[in-house]
Amino acid sequence: MAVPHRTPALLRPAASWLRERRSVVAWSGAMTLAFGALLIPVSASAQTVRPTAPGGSVFTAALASPPASAEAAAGDAAAGTGAAREGASGATTVGKRARPGKAVTGSLVQIATPIAYQLPSSASPQDAVAVARDLAPATPAAPPPAPARAAEPAPAPAPPPAWYAPAPGAPITNPYGVPNAEYAAGYHTGVDFAVDSGTPLHAVGDATVVSAGWAGAYGKEVVLLLPDDHYAQYAHLSSLSVSAGDTVAAGQEIGQSGSTGNSTGPHLHFEIRTSNHYGAVVDPIGYLSEHGATDF
Repeated sequence: MAVPHRTPALLRPAASWLRERRSVVAWSGAMTLAFGALLIPVSASAQTVRPTAPGGSVFTAALASPPASAEAAAGDAAAGTGAAREGASGATTVGKRARPGKAVTGSLVQIATPIAYQLPSSASPQDAVAVARDLAPATPAAPPPAPARAAEPAPAPAPPPAWYAPAPGAPITNPYGVPNAEYAAGYHTGVDFAVDSGTPLHAVGDATVVSAGWAGAYGKEVVLLLPDDHYAQYAHLSSLSVSAGDTVAAGQEIGQSGSTGNSTGPHLHFEIRTSNHYGAVVDPIGYLSEHGATDF
């Protein structure tokens, strides 16, 4: 025979109170258990990975907020642990599925290449997470080509010489100062250059044309006044290219060689005078050499 259970007299009031309020006590216990479940760490909560910016490879992990009620917590527990899925929106969900509108900002995650994820309770790895083409690591842009090296400017042409030879490169056949009784001065007052008839003759320096025309024994003649007040005489020319009063530059053609006047053959008789008179002469080669002309 069973022995009836007797409540101690000290606890009888409390036991009577609990019997009268059994439904309230049961509901309070359930709420306490549900609230305790909310305090469990959310390491297994859903983490929805969404791009922070279109086309980027950096994602923000959104953590699901705690369920609002015990029923929601029970529903989440029934869902269990799920495989990684890639939704139509492009987000990848790992573990429990988060409810829309209940996400909080988490850490940053970068996906560089497809990976295989295996749940702790799963016996086989799941499919690799696919990485969209626009989220894959960008291929480094090729460096721009080096600018073409600018061509070095051509060297400036050498300035023309300030002084010229009257017949560049022509050989000398009769030098200055050779004694000769046939000349009025008793010696050769100039220098003769062997040149063919029609050879261009040049001004030995910047000058003004004093005369250009016939001059007796000298035949066709040109006389130039040079910058240092010396005179240059060209004799026995076949033709003239300048007229009295013209200004000429060093090297400019003043006429062509010939054999006019008192001459035995084509040549140029050339003199440098200190004044525009016969016999007032200096050595033409020495004079031109002092001024830098050498082509004779």
